Amino acid sequence: MPNSMPFLNSIESPPLELLSHPLFSRHGVSVGVLRLDQIHPTIHGNKWFKLKRNLADLRARDRRRVLSFGGAYSNHLYALAAAGKAFGFETIGVIRGEIVEPLNPILAFASEQGMQLIPLSRADYRLKESAEVIARLRARFGDVDIIPEGGGNLLAVEGCAEIVDYLDWSLFDTSADQMGIESINRVVAVSCGTATTLAGLVHGLESCGEASSSTPQVCGVAVLRARGYLKSEAAKWLSLAGAEACSGGASRKARVRWMIDERYHFGGYARKSAELTGFTHQFESITGLPLEPVYTGKLFFALCDQIAKGEFVPGTQIIALHTGGVVR
Repeated sequence: MPNSMPFLNSIESPPLELLSHPLFSRHGVSVGVLRLDQIHPTIHGNKWFKLKRNLADLRARDRRRVLSFGGAYSNHLYALAAAGKAFGFETIGVIRGEIVEPLNPILAFASEQGMQLIPLSRADYRLKESAEVIARLRARFGDVDIIPEGGGNLLAVEGCAEIVDYLDWSLFDTSADQMGIESINRVVAVSCGTATTLAGLVHGLESCGEASSSTPQVCGVAVLRARGYLKSEAAKWLSLAGAEACSGGASRKARVRWMIDERYHFGGYARKSAELTGFTHQFESITGLPLEPVYTGKLFFALCDQIAKGEFVPGTQIIALHTGGVVR
């Protein structure tokens, strides 16, 4: 494969910004946002962290073809297509259902990057991880590496663990002593579609050493309707990541608190309402932070609702992840 260093040099460190909002001030809660959406024009957000170790693995094994799955508006396929062009390997995107012409902006971009787009019936797509469907795909495309839908695998969890390196709590200039409390409640908040990023954050924090009163809790906001599914997925990845760490002679010392809130999916993945749309527009006008309704819109709606209901004690410091996503 071509030398990837020129591309890697174009990945920026995500800026961390403090948000100003009357709701936050009124309830004594500080909210910052880690702008993962600003690290690269096309391979940005948590998608880069999910892909980076997968790409390194492909490059180390001199693999040149990768296949993955997604819907017609998949941010994962968008990023994978861009990465394929940047790193010089062939990409194949298996699309749920029909591919409608003319292509929507997401699929048009993927195609322009060289991704081969293949439709898969919705019935077969539900069985995309079955041996039968995988065998058919391999018969058609030969010896191809497969990354799961949304980029969710152990390499992605390990890549997302690196996000914790950018959690700089000095963004908040108040201390527990100044506020007259024993310790500061800290929270890392992230939207969840596969729970891979949440698992990576927890894994990264657990790998940092002993837990303390300043160790943040990781709070996920489910963007899809599937009771208990994301919690079980996160637990699965954490178990696998912990086993991998222990096999390398390391031990997981910290036990980080985490949870996934299922109240804010608005009916399911990519579903929205007039309430959510109105919120995103208002929040953008107040804070200047661009949101999209699938992930970040639901995340900040949830945070604002939780703050308004008093679910965070005064003095709480929250860093929310802006995980990117194409605004549509």
